[in-house]
Amino acid sequence: MAGKKLYHRGQIVSLKIDDMAFEGKGIARIETESGKYVVFVPNTIPGQEVLCRMVKVKNSYAEAKLIRVEQASSLEEPKDYAPIPGAPYISLPLAKQKEYKEKTTLELFRRIGKIEDVENRFDEYIESPRIWNYRNKMEYSFGSVVAPPNGDKFIDGFALGFKKRGQWLAVEALSGDSGMFDAQFEAFLPRLSAWFEEKGHTAWHGKKHSGFCRMLAVRKSFAHDLLLVNFVSSSSELDRFDREAFTQLFEAEFKERLGGLIHTVNDDVGDRPNAADGERFVLSGKEAVEEYIHGLRFEMSIESFFQTNPASAERLYQKALDYVKEANPETKPVILDLFAGTGTITQLLAQAAPKAEVIGVEIVPEAVADAKRSAQNNGLDQIQFFAADVGKFLYEHPQYQNRIHTLTLDPPRAGIAPKTLRKVIRLGADRIVYISCNPATQARDMASLEEFGYQLKKFSLVDQFPHTAHIESVALFEKVNR
Repeated sequence: MAGKKLYHRGQIVSLKIDDMAFEGKGIARIETESGKYVVFVPNTIPGQEVLCRMVKVKNSYAEAKLIRVEQASSLEEPKDYAPIPGAPYISLPLAKQKEYKEKTTLELFRRIGKIEDVENRFDEYIESPRIWNYRNKMEYSFGSVVAPPNGDKFIDGFALGFKKRGQWLAVEALSGDSGMFDAQFEAFLPRLSAWFEEKGHTAWHGKKHSGFCRMLAVRKSFAHDLLLVNFVSSSSELDRFDREAFTQLFEAEFKERLGGLIHTVNDDVGDRPNAADGERFVLSGKEAVEEYIHGLRFEMSIESFFQTNPASAERLYQKALDYVKEANPETKPVILDLFAGTGTITQLLAQAAPKAEVIGVEIVPEAVADAKRSAQNNGLDQIQFFAADVGKFLYEHPQYQNRIHTLTLDPPRAGIAPKTLRKVIRLGADRIVYISCNPATQARDMASLEEFGYQLKKFSLVDQFPHTAHIESVALFEKVNR
């Protein structure tokens, strides 16, 4: 609509969602004299009627935040799980989730990645082997500002659950199993919340920077069926916090499933305290649990990075290894894994190519320390790990020029910085296997790789997070003569 805006910022409107774009952005199309005006509303499903607030308004389109769903879509199938903000598509059948994720991602690669024959290069869509209760980590918030279910106004009280979508202050209490994490643990949370209230403890108030109970971070080992729990509090009510009774409550509920119980005291006034910072007390068990991927053993502490859906991660890594193995990895001596994290893919590469020199590069020193210890435990002696910025490492080690058979990349959601990507390209690797948790930035990098002589040979999509908008991609690029 040239010259006139249909809505204004902050306006609350009711809309009918009729389509979906990438990352689960629902699309509402409004007929006007000048044509169709488009409004994007994240976390909505085609067919829903929603109440939303305009946050960005342009002449031809707008972006809005969902306030609530006023009428369900005919596509939805209600599930008997406690609703949470992190699973907006739990009522959408998995086949429909797949349809939307595949369609919108291929369109993204066509439009941003400039891959015109994208269907011909699409290898496969890999589904998660676990559909329910698949996560191995969850963080729950305490709050003294409470968002009642389906309510627009906040009240004072005590809640343990998740922040209400679209804001940072109010918490929606979790009433039971969300279908995403451990069913027994989430069923226990209302009782834990009531225990704190009975003891007279207060929940954190983000604006006032006051309160005792702040956060509950939990790890789950699927391999051993163990839970590692970290309760984060302020120091304000320590004098009357009964650690012994708190520990007994967890030990009585989870018995041999309780791998470790930690209490961390953190007085940082930030909205999301780092679970690794502060004074730590081990109340029961150990500070880490173990997980296995493709037979390799990995230690998981509360703060260490690890794939959230390990069963699906096995399939993602297997696809990446398949792409690496398409040409003999012994033809050149070096396989370089950039953005290596705690070294999961690095170790799998070393296992798959025992005669190759495998190098992992990661900027976070703690992750590198975890990676080195894990590789040693798994008997993989040919791996070298370096704690370094990717761009600087490549500049400081020119000896790897023209010796690299394969580069594997698993960058953060922001993708690869353009300068770093150019340094990666100058290494002259025969092929690049690019794992991405954000196909939007991967699509951008696809266009750059193509420009500098790397052709997209094939890619697969991996659904690591059913019932969310997220999709991951594994792409194989080969160097071509220009």
